[in-house]
Amino acid sequence: MPVDIETLLNKQKIESERIEFKKGWNPTSIYHSICAFANDFDNLGGGYILVGVEQDEKGLAKRPIVGIEVEKIDGILKDMVGFNNKIDPYYLPRTSVESIDGKSVIAIWVPSGVNRPYAVSTDVTLKGKCDKAYYIRSGTSSIVAKGESLDQLRDMANRVPFDERPNPNITLADISMVLLRDYLAKVKSRLEQDLFTQPLERTLEQMDLMTGPTENRMLKNVAAMMFCEHPEKFFKYAQTDIVIFPEGRINGPDNFSETTIYGSVPQQVNGALTYLKNTLIREYVIKQKDVPESLRFFNYPIRALEEAVVNALYHRDYQQYEPVEISIEPEGIHILNFPGPNSTIPKDAITAGDRLISRRYRNRRLGDFLKELELTEGRSTGIPTIQRELKKNGSPRAIIETNDERDYINLFIPVHEGCGDTVVLNMSESSPKSSPKSSPKKRSKTSLEIEKILRKNPELTTEQIARLLGITKRAVLKNLANMKNIVVHQGPSNGGFWEFLDER
Repeated sequence: MPVDIETLLNKQKIESERIEFKKGWNPTSIYHSICAFANDFDNLGGGYILVGVEQDEKGLAKRPIVGIEVEKIDGILKDMVGFNNKIDPYYLPRTSVESIDGKSVIAIWVPSGVNRPYAVSTDVTLKGKCDKAYYIRSGTSSIVAKGESLDQLRDMANRVPFDERPNPNITLADISMVLLRDYLAKVKSRLEQDLFTQPLERTLEQMDLMTGPTENRMLKNVAAMMFCEHPEKFFKYAQTDIVIFPEGRINGPDNFSETTIYGSVPQQVNGALTYLKNTLIREYVIKQKDVPESLRFFNYPIRALEEAVVNALYHRDYQQYEPVEISIEPEGIHILNFPGPNSTIPKDAITAGDRLISRRYRNRRLGDFLKELELTEGRSTGIPTIQRELKKNGSPRAIIETNDERDYINLFIPVHEGCGDTVVLNMSESSPKSSPKSSPKKRSKTSLEIEKILRKNPELTTEQIARLLGITKRAVLKNLANMKNIVVHQGPSNGGFWEFLDER
């Protein structure tokens, strides 16, 4: 399972309509839900079914759980092999036997299928021919798709989101074991325990990050977005540019500083927010006449910026050669993203700037990963959160801009009105009058790990470093090549030691 079982039982991080509890083994009802989750009509990312768990009146799991008798589990799993053939086209859900409250539970993970729409027998226990139907989720129930819903479901057949598509250029060597382990640890997945005891390919298969026929398995685009330190290798300009104009783009176009954040999507989110917190965010305290309490506010509420940055990286089109651009001017922050809101969102909703509800997500699976990391809540809550946080801070409302063709979306977050007419940076020195158009690349997490290891033991070989970090020797050599201005190797290639230039 890609998430901790307790997270599912308590319905945390994952929407309740994506989780279903079944007290006992009812194959027909369960396979109707498997079909509905695989069809993923609302593009939520599939779902989870826990067999052996009873639901209480609040929709949560009753504790202690009922469980499934151990002697029946093997029979159920064998029956599922046959029942999977009742789904057309063939679909294979992931299963796991979990121990909870001293009882056994069968957990079924159903990622959204790449060959949807799927139909399943109305009664999977019947032998011989049986009518089939298309099932979709309606709230927390699985229903037969009919009429307009069925037409829309069939229309989704050719709409596999970009992040779920296979990419033959991504190899196992491109996946960072450091980033993968960090993610699995944060979401408390049991896969972390197996990461270094089984082939990487098996772990990625278990996480549903590979697709294609048996003879030609390929990694999905989302694998590079999440677990590659240089996704720009596959998606040009997969980066975040931050530009600061202290006097404004019009009044002082030559007075600016520029920083580029590279790395996986979570690295870019954390890197951009860390930069903004350290460089820009500050609290203002104003004493009021005849009032004992001081007036406190921030130039920008950090929670609003968090939502804005995550939304930009989540909803951008990674096929377009355009970075996410964050421009900081005296009047506020512009977060520019390509392309704009899709056509399912009405123009008046964009102008109102209250909530943008989309039926189609460009990067559905990427959103699932970000939700599991608690970087976003999903469900079209980003804009309401931004507006709410600005209101709490006493700031003006955010403004959303796009054109008729929806080529771009520009989210403007105004600065608090009590912060003056210049950008005040959290640095003692003044910003430079000009800066080069390019910036040095941000150090990767792997290179920082290598530096830490070598400072403790400078006689390690590249093979030993690779084993310690759980990465390939090629990845070690690639990082060391980028560190030649920091560390050099002295002596023969089969011996010698690593010397840091700042220790000479």
